[in-house]
Amino acid sequence: MRAAPTVFLIDDDRDLRKAMQQTLELAGFTVSPFASAAEALGELTADFAGVVISDIRMPGMDGLTLFRKVLALDPDLPMILVTGHGDIPMAVQAIQDGAYDFIAKPFAADRLVQSARRAEEKRRLVMEIRALRRTAEAASEGLPLIGQTPAMERLRQTLKHIADTDVDVLVAGETGSGKEVVATLLHHWSRRRSGNFVALNCGALPETVIESELFGHEPGAFTGAVKKRIGRIEHASGGTLFLDEIEAMPPATQVKMLRVLEAREITPLGTNLTRPVDIRVVAAAKVDLGDPAERGDFREDLFYRLNVVTLSIPPLRERRDDIPLLFSHFLARAAERFGRDVPAIPSAVRDHLAAHSWPGNVRELSHFAERVALGVEGTLGAAAAAPVSGGATLPERLERYEANILKEALTAHRGDVRETLRALGIPRKTFYDKLQRHGINRTDYVKERGPA
Repeated sequence: MRAAPTVFLIDDDRDLRKAMQQTLELAGFTVSPFASAAEALGELTADFAGVVISDIRMPGMDGLTLFRKVLALDPDLPMILVTGHGDIPMAVQAIQDGAYDFIAKPFAADRLVQSARRAEEKRRLVMEIRALRRTAEAASEGLPLIGQTPAMERLRQTLKHIADTDVDVLVAGETGSGKEVVATLLHHWSRRRSGNFVALNCGALPETVIESELFGHEPGAFTGAVKKRIGRIEHASGGTLFLDEIEAMPPATQVKMLRVLEAREITPLGTNLTRPVDIRVVAAAKVDLGDPAERGDFREDLFYRLNVVTLSIPPLRERRDDIPLLFSHFLARAAERFGRDVPAIPSAVRDHLAAHSWPGNVRELSHFAERVALGVEGTLGAAAAAPVSGGATLPERLERYEANILKEALTAHRGDVRETLRALGIPRKTFYDKLQRHGINRTDYVKERGPA
C-alpha cells in the first residue's frame, strides 16, 4: 500500500490553517502545518515527495518569497498559492513563473482537495521517473545499488559524498544485503578507480593461510613457500582493499592489520623489510562491532581505527517498497543471462514478494528471480508452502525433502563445508550442484564460533 501523500501547509491565520488541515486530512493527506514560511523552509529538502500549499500574505517571509526559494530548491516541487482577491494578479504571474496552482479566497473544500491531489500525482510521477533514471544509471554501470526508499537515497548520497575522500570505511549489514556492492561503488566513484579493487573474505580462509594472502611472503618463509608472493594488500596499492567478514579475522592478524592502517606499510612473511602501500580499506561486518557482546575477540582499537565512516545497509524487510524494483531488475538480468523472455509474473509470486521476510536479503531475492526466470518457482514455491500430504507430486516432495536435509546439515555444522560433506557423505561437486539447484546460500549458515 502506498503511503499517504504529504502536504506542507503554511498560513499565519491559525483558524484557517486548522480548517485547511482538517479538510486535507479527511481527504487522506498527511499534513505538516506551519505558521511561518521560514519554519517550513527549514524542513524542506529537494527529495520532499509531497506538495507545498502556502498563503501569499504573511508577516516576515511571504508566500511569493517562499515560492522562489522552493523553485530554487527543486523546480519540479509543486506549490499551490492561496490568495486574497487583491493578490490574484501576483498569483497569475507566479503560475507563469512555475507555481502549480492558485486558489482564491473564499474557496470550497473540494477546490483545495482536487488541486492538492493533482499536484501530488504530478510530484509522485516526477519522483518515480527520477528513481527509475537512477536505477537505469546504476544498472548500466553494472552496480545495482537499487532502491528509492529514503534509506537507500541517503546511502547513495553518502557514497558519492565520501567516495573521493580516501577515508577508510566500515560497512555494516546482514548477509546478502549488498556490502560488496557498496564497496565496489566506493571504488568505482573514486579517483582510485584506475587501480585494483581487491576483495578478500576473512571468514573463508584458514588462520594458517590468511596472513600470507594479505601480506605476501618471500621464498622460504615457511614450508612450501618456494617463490615470492605478492599479498592482497600490496596488490591493492593504488586502489581499494575490501575485507569482507572482518569480524572473522584471527586476533594475530588483527594486530598486523592495525599496523597497516596506521602506517600504510606492510612486512611480508619471511623478511624484515617494510614496503609502503597506498590503499583505501573498506571493511564489512555482519555483526555490530560497536557492541562488545557481538564483537567477541575483535580488537576494540582496530574497530575504532576502521570506524572513520560507518555505512549501514538496511535489510530488505525494512525497505519493502524497494522489493518490486529490485525483483524487476534481477528478473530482467536473469532472463537475459539464460536466453529467455522476461516472464509474466503470476499472482503467487507477487504474493510471495509482498509476504516473505527475505532473511537472505538482496542475494536471496536475486536467486528467487533466477528461479522465476527459469520457470521453476511457480511450482516449487507453491509445493514448498503446501503440506507434504497435499497435492504435490512425488518428485516435488523429494526435492523439498532433499532441500530440508541440506539446510539441516548446514545449520548443524554452521556452514562448514568439510563437516557438512562428511555428514552427508556426498562429493563436493554434488554438494554445490544441489545448493545451486535449491537456491541455498551456504554463507547464510556460517556463524561465529564461540570459545571452545
